[in-house]
Amino acid sequence: MHIHILGICGTFMGSLAVLAKQLGHQVSGSDANVYPPMSTQLEAQGIALCQGYKPEHLQPAPDLVVVGNAMSRGNAAVEYALDSGLPYCSGPEFLARWVLKDRWVLGVAGTHGKTTTTSMLAWILEYAGLHPGYLIGGVAGNFPSSASLGEAPFFVVEADEYDTAFFDKRSKFIHYAPRTAILNNLEFDHGDIFEDLDAIKKQFHHLVRTVPSNGLILYSRGERHIEEVLAMGCWTPIQQTGVDVGREQCEQLAVTDGVFWNARILDAAGGRFQVEKFTNGEAGIQVSSEPVDWTMTGEHNVKNGLAALAAAHHAGVTLELGCAALCRFAGVRRRMELRGEVRGISVYDDFAHHPTAIATTLAGLAARLQEEPGASRLIAVIEPRSNTMRMGVHQDQLAQSTACADLVLWKRPQESGLDLDAVAAASSGAALVMNEVDAIVRYLVEQGRPGDHVVIMSNGGFEGIHQKLLDALKASGASRE
Repeated sequence: MHIHILGICGTFMGSLAVLAKQLGHQVSGSDANVYPPMSTQLEAQGIALCQGYKPEHLQPAPDLVVVGNAMSRGNAAVEYALDSGLPYCSGPEFLARWVLKDRWVLGVAGTHGKTTTTSMLAWILEYAGLHPGYLIGGVAGNFPSSASLGEAPFFVVEADEYDTAFFDKRSKFIHYAPRTAILNNLEFDHGDIFEDLDAIKKQFHHLVRTVPSNGLILYSRGERHIEEVLAMGCWTPIQQTGVDVGREQCEQLAVTDGVFWNARILDAAGGRFQVEKFTNGEAGIQVSSEPVDWTMTGEHNVKNGLAALAAAHHAGVTLELGCAALCRFAGVRRRMELRGEVRGISVYDDFAHHPTAIATTLAGLAARLQEEPGASRLIAVIEPRSNTMRMGVHQDQLAQSTACADLVLWKRPQESGLDLDAVAAASSGAALVMNEVDAIVRYLVEQGRPGDHVVIMSNGGFEGIHQKLLDALKASGASRE
């Protein structure tokens, strides 16, 4: 079958293309923005990419058009497909029908940490020899691609709450019917499709309704909005996870839920922690404990890792084997990925889309830098590109989200309701707003000094600023010799 995917370079649709190819289908796709890492991955898989949404990309007619949720009425390819009567479906519907059917689905949902937690969970199962299928909204360092059919029965999927397609406004994760569900956290996001937080809670509760009674729901203790969702009704066993919870409370929570998962962080950066599993059995509370020493930073990643361990344990992986896998976790591209170091200046790429994600990422790196001799400044370069941020929904949170940075350089978005000048003025530290990427690069080349750590944050390509900065730093270094 020839499948053509509209919006193929999106993280979800690109991963879906890989799965369709592994199923033996001929796969092609169109997108308006073709850039790495997804474009590189797709080309390596032998998938034909078309720039733009021209009707001729659908000639000769494919057997099925898979429509990404970025597509809308008025798009030339969408209109041609509808007018021509071409068979079509959404990405989540394709995944549910051709991939997830009859498999033990482990779904990872939440406003933050989905991609990282999904990658951790898939890697733990892989390390344990279970060879799961997976679909990750990014490129994980432990895997050659963002998706694989794997071997039955397990399939790990990043369960996104964004809407499915222009003709199906339910959240994507409604299609997946997970047996094991991680609900990481819940905040207001996607202001372009959700009216308010209650609208998102409703979708999360629809997800809860799909988890079977012989399944498991995992969530982080103290996530108030998740607890409110579960209070709407839950028919599935629940286990909670926590960080640095006192022993007495851990035991009480184990009595309530049967099992409680705790992580005791052993250093400021979250690079080492002890996992404690409290189980309420016939002989009373029993505690199993294993260490994790890894390359990740930040309490948020400790929470992600703990949730992944608990979900893998539900699938049969021992605590000892799960922790050993986390110690070998290689991270995810565009999640605090070190792109290079030139003139003693380290340049990172991070996929930031929300003030909380910005704050937790910067806090994790700041804590690590405090332990490193010779570190200079933490510089955040941020493009507020997501629909929600450009709408100005998070206007009042952005200044506070960068409190851990010594300097913030904001890239002013076009056609935005966000007042970045007000954000910069409200910042506790130095903050500048710039209109052009080239101006940001010039500033960093002229003002950067050895020991600086520059974190570039965007959920898009950011006009290739990462490589432009590294190239400019190299050129300036050569000119100084």
